[in-house]
Amino acid sequence: MVQKDQPRRKYPSDLTDEQWAIVGPLIPPAKQSPRGGRPRKVNMREVLNTLFYLNRSGCQWDMLPHDLLPKSTVYDYFVQWRDDGTWAKLVEALRERTRVAAGRKPTPSAACIDSQSVKTTEMGGPDRGYDGGKKINGRKRHLLVDTLGLLLAVLITSAGLDDGVAAPLLLGHATPTIFRVSSQFLRIRSITITLWTPGWLSIVQAGTSK
Repeated sequence: MVQKDQPRRKYPSDLTDEQWAIVGPLIPPAKQSPRGGRPRKVNMREVLNTLFYLNRSGCQWDMLPHDLLPKSTVYDYFVQWRDDGTWAKLVEALRERTRVAAGRKPTPSAACIDSQSVKTTEMGGPDRGYDGGKKINGRKRHLLVDTLGLLLAVLITSAGLDDGVAAPLLLGHATPTIFRVSSQFLRIRSITITLWTPGWLSIVQAGTSK
C-alpha cells in the first residue's frame, strides 16, 4: 500500500504531463449545488490513469492495483462521462488534433466502414446472433473511421445483422459536425453510401466505391 503522501510508481498507461495538458481542460467541472457543497477532492488525472490501466491491462475491476483508485470511485465518473458525451468530446478533440498534426483539415471529407464479428458467451440475448459468412455466434462491432483510421463512430450489434443494414444505424451515431464538405463517400466493402449535407443518408446503392 502506498502511503498517502508518497508518489506511486508510474505505469505505462499513465498520462504524460503533455497528454494531461490536452485532455485535462475537457473534463467537466464538479457540479455545484445551489446550497453549495464540498469541493471535489478526487484527482481527475488519477481517474483517467485508472481507467486507462484497466483498458490497457484488461484486468477486472476488483484486480486493480491498490495504488490506483478503486472501482467505487472511478466507475461513476466513467458512466457519467459516457452519458454526458465527455468521452465523445475527448475522442473528437484528439482526432482533430491528430489530423492537423498530419497535415489534414480537422474534419474529414471521406470515411470508411468495416465490421468484425466476435464470439461471446453462450447466454444469448438480443444482441447475440449468427454470422453465416464468418460462422461465428456472437456480436459484431461496426466502426466508422476517417482515412487515417481515426475513430468517428462505433456500433455494437448482433453478429447476424448485415453490414448494409447496420450502416445507417452507425451513421446515426456520428455527429454531423465531423464531416466537412457537401458530399462524401464511405467505402463499405461492396456497398457505396453517399452522404449529402445537410441531409444524412441520401443514397444506398449496390456496387464498389471508387
